[in-house]
Amino acid sequence: MLDFDEIYKILENNGSEQSRKIYLKHGAKMPMFGVSFKVLGDLRKKIKINHPLAEQLWQSGNTDARILALMVADPAQMTLAKAENWLGDENVFYMHSNYMGGLMAKSDSGMALFEKWSKSDKELFKHCAYDTLSTMLKNGVMIPKERMLKIVQTIIDEIHTSPNRARNGMNMSLIAIGVYGEGMKDVAIQAARKIGKVEVDHGDTSCKTADAESYILKSIAHHDKKKVAKKTAKTA
Repeated sequence: MLDFDEIYKILENNGSEQSRKIYLKHGAKMPMFGVSFKVLGDLRKKIKINHPLAEQLWQSGNTDARILALMVADPAQMTLAKAENWLGDENVFYMHSNYMGGLMAKSDSGMALFEKWSKSDKELFKHCAYDTLSTMLKNGVMIPKERMLKIVQTIIDEIHTSPNRARNGMNMSLIAIGVYGEGMKDVAIQAARKIGKVEVDHGDTSCKTADAESYILKSIAHHDKKKVAKKTAKTA
């Protein structure tokens, strides 16, 4: 099993100036090697879940190491307090909050995190709250319709006045509610129409903000097509 020093050396050896330039455009901060997500993904497969290693990687302060830390951390050992401590560090950017959302969605604290952080005025905390909610819905976590309706109303009321990255997280959550929330497609589409265009500054990148209504319809059509294909395969 690879230890921290070996992993850190692999990260260092696989960094590139080109990747650093790209990540800096996305808001990443130094220190950073600029490791591709393919390399990070390969390391994740080798390491699997290793929480002590994740702790060491996070404490290094290195941007690449911290992304890997969130990939290999154990959701069962991630408390709300620990997540708050990690994401509250000044050397984080929105990709860290993305991966934190994916991690915390698998923990016992996912919904508690959403309830607390969705009220935060801190950009990455609010962004992470909605990322956590989106991932929970994608993972099949059942959220009562009454609660989803309230969340949709909150998104309508707050999205245009929320911090930049939080707006993107809220928009993606509205999409997730429409796609994965039982009986919520029409509600989410009507909300998207009320909200209108969502402006998010993606920096000096080619990233664009998803149009919620069209994304919901395309995603549902894609899922329906896969279901039909699966049924056809079973009866063939």
